[in-house]
Amino acid sequence: MSNEKFKSISPADFFYKNREIAGFDNPVKATYMIIRELVENSLDACETHKIIPEIFIHLRKIPKSLNVYEIHVQDNGCGIPFDYIPPAFGQILYSSKYTLRQTRGTFGMGGKMAILYGQITTHFPVTVISSTGLDDWHLFKLMIDIQNNKPIIKSRKLFPNPSHDHGTIVEFRFEGDYIRAKQRIIEYLKLTATILPYLNLTFIDPDGILYLFNRSTKILPKPPLEILPHPNGVDMETLNRLISETKAKSMIEFLQKHFHRVGKRTAMKFLKYANIDPSRLPKSLNPDEILHLSQAMRNYKSFLPPDSQCLSTIGADLLIKGIRKEFNPEFVAAVTRPPSVYEGHPFIVEAAIAYGGNISPPQSSGDVNLFRFANKIPLLYDAYNDVSMKVIKKIKWWRYKVDIEKDPVAFFIHICSTKIPYKTIGKEYIADRPEIEYEIEWALKNCGKRLRTYLIRKAKMEIKKRRLLVLERYLPYIAKFASELAGKSNMPNYYELLKYMD
Repeated sequence: MSNEKFKSISPADFFYKNREIAGFDNPVKATYMIIRELVENSLDACETHKIIPEIFIHLRKIPKSLNVYEIHVQDNGCGIPFDYIPPAFGQILYSSKYTLRQTRGTFGMGGKMAILYGQITTHFPVTVISSTGLDDWHLFKLMIDIQNNKPIIKSRKLFPNPSHDHGTIVEFRFEGDYIRAKQRIIEYLKLTATILPYLNLTFIDPDGILYLFNRSTKILPKPPLEILPHPNGVDMETLNRLISETKAKSMIEFLQKHFHRVGKRTAMKFLKYANIDPSRLPKSLNPDEILHLSQAMRNYKSFLPPDSQCLSTIGADLLIKGIRKEFNPEFVAAVTRPPSVYEGHPFIVEAAIAYGGNISPPQSSGDVNLFRFANKIPLLYDAYNDVSMKVIKKIKWWRYKVDIEKDPVAFFIHICSTKIPYKTIGKEYIADRPEIEYEIEWALKNCGKRLRTYLIRKAKMEIKKRRLLVLERYLPYIAKFASELAGKSNMPNYYELLKYMD
């Protein structure tokens, strides 16, 4: 007989034992991931409430320690109600982001994984100070009960907030390696400032160096709205949950009440297609009928596509402003594609191509200057596994007058969706989806056409300038000899001719 023992573990315990899954592989990557996760939480807290973000980051090395750092991140976001602060920072998979709306966070664990990593490497509590703009600031010192996935409140204090400010401060210690992570961190902050030109970001590093990323506009994109699930993307488990919770008295009412862009006429057409009685009580469906319903929903092609209300793009104008602010190119073109859908999930692709200026050619053969973003998050690792790189490599760029491996050209690709198809929990690269590939390709070709027009015009201007230089050099001699041949004492005014040619 087998003597194997079976037991369950909590989500916190699982990620404690498998933290590399979430990107906390080693002290170098953990240092980068901690800053990234905390900054993204701050940005979501601002943008979803139409607040122009102000973020301050201070990273300092603890004296007399080998590799222990203290991170301090402060934002002016919406703040967190005091009774939600402990679980929001001390319980893995507890979040406000489990909705069909575009957010940077997906799993409700990034910021808490950073805190968990700090706890298991230094055994120091996290300090959280937050206010929603009411009369008080709430301070908590917390740790995570790893075995039970619950917050442990070490202490709690109340401070007056006479000016009714709002925001959150997070501070904790962790074992890291800033020296080796520095390049990635600065690149991440620069790209965040690029994609968000309305952001004011201040970073003080352990060496005391101050990095300022000032906003170039106060225009915010529209915040995303929460929507109902689209019927093409619903599986049997989701249907079971909806049916168990619904108060609808008929299938036609059920479809209208629980699914995105399903009106009475669309519901009637679908139920006829699925051969289901419109007056049937949803709770009376048996498992086989629910399976049939889910399959019919996925296969039915006449549902309206999801609208883009649940998405928040940057917009071509703001994207160009951000690129000009941080890269100062001589040319930049950007485009926002129309909304599209994969597996019932709406998404929008934005792309830009920048040329010249402060953009350098790729550093080594085979490299490409590609900057990727997903839901306004810069993606820095595993670029060659990303769908964007695959699309760039298959486009014949010689048709657009550029050699992407030798010329000073850079590509910026932003994908926003209610569900980004990441290949890993670490959220570093995006999986191949034919619908996403198609949108990226046409966005890049659109920008590529404008770049080609610019380069052709630039080449013509350079030819014209070279001709003008030759004329400026030899025209005085031609005018002199022509005057002598004609027997004239005065040379013609050839300067007017040069002005005309210019």
